[in-house]
Amino acid sequence: MVKIWIRTIFLLVALAVAMPLSAQQDAVGPVTNLPLPRFVSLKATEANVRRGPSQSHRIDWILMHRGMPLQITAEYEHWRRVQDQDGAGGWIHYTLLSGVRTVVITAERVAMHQTADDTSPSIAYAEKGVIGRLGDCTIDWCEIEADGYDGWVRKSDIWGVGTNEIRN
Repeated sequence: MVKIWIRTIFLLVALAVAMPLSAQQDAVGPVTNLPLPRFVSLKATEANVRRGPSQSHRIDWILMHRGMPLQITAEYEHWRRVQDQDGAGGWIHYTLLSGVRTVVITAERVAMHQTADDTSPSIAYAEKGVIGRLGDCTIDWCEIEADGYDGWVRKSDIWGVGTNEIRN
């Protein structure tokens, strides 16, 4: 009976870990009661990303860019499992994260428009890898501020905001 119980628990944990993020959209974190997954940014200029949720776990990555957008996919006590736009990640202490929303440009070169419209004048161009502060978003566009410029970019050209997310 105990073996069956242990196998059942193991199977449930394995299914929860393997569940695609789209199926987890309505999930909330057990620590913060905030939605999972959700986007945050890196508060620190340097942060260790660990294999597990404690300082005794091995460091797999060191993030070195303040403001970098990250997605929280799990919570455990004071630790958050995060991933970047490439899907790389691990566990990071919550004090190294900020609720300030940022995005990263994923296309090679993106026009920042005056309004959320392809025909509006371009204010500036942002290169791939540029990080900007996230403002308002419609279903297809987001306003970002990067390097002193404030403009609208297509959602499909950035990472750090949900596909259906609207912000006012």
